[in-house]
Amino acid sequence: MKRKYIQMAALLLLSLTFSCKKQEFKTIDAPVDPSAPQIKFFNFSVNMPSVNFYANDTKVTATLSATGAEAAAGLAYGSVLPASNYATMAAGNYTFKAVVSSTATANANVTLGTVTGTLESNKLYSLYTGGFYNTTTKTSDMFLIGDTMPADDKVTVSIRLVNTISNGTEPLDLYVKNTTTGAETKVASAVAYKSASAFTTVPVGIYELYGRYPSNATTNVVVRNGTSAVGLTQGRVYTITALGDMTVSTTGTATNRCRFDNTTNR
Repeated sequence: MKRKYIQMAALLLLSLTFSCKKQEFKTIDAPVDPSAPQIKFFNFSVNMPSVNFYANDTKVTATLSATGAEAAAGLAYGSVLPASNYATMAAGNYTFKAVVSSTATANANVTLGTVTGTLESNKLYSLYTGGFYNTTTKTSDMFLIGDTMPADDKVTVSIRLVNTISNGTEPLDLYVKNTTTGAETKVASAVAYKSASAFTTVPVGIYELYGRYPSNATTNVVVRNGTSAVGLTQGRVYTITALGDMTVSTTGTATNRCRFDNTTNR
């Protein structure tokens, strides 16, 4: 009889143990609203330190360390997040901020740029820092662009130009040159600082990129060619962004040289 009670007690204890363990698991996933606005973040302000982006007071691009504390490195100059596609946010009015990490060795928690904007349902956006980071005032330009995507096309490629170079003497035209056929096409005209062209369709291929001033269609002021030519894949949508310092040679290796970034939107 005593042995029977011991067995019953053991079964009860085992049952309680599994019951307690079951309560430790929590459902943390939630359905994503398919109509929610989506956004990409670009840190393209020359000399800008690494930053995290905030929407109002909510950090939206934080990087965590292995310990769970915020990492010193946020989104570095010339970097994009997400690298492809978009991050989802709730629709609404926001003050976006570029803020130095709380664990950075210099200027921790300092806000370097702000811009206000409204994110609407079923729309896509790109948020940029651009121009030059002012090391004295610790400020930088920021701007928000609506991304009006082209219709799905599984055969061709769509591209556009965004201009984040503030010290150009004119807006930029973008030319693409197919490395196989040699055909050169102007795909964007007179794109001013802090603005974007519409998306334009081009054939699939590998392309050299040339930025020129409208007043001189034969002189390249921003170049991406040779081994850095870009491959454009069918069905994809790309943003070509001009960034850097126009007074620094585009053909050199300086970090702040004027150059083109190629980022996948879709």
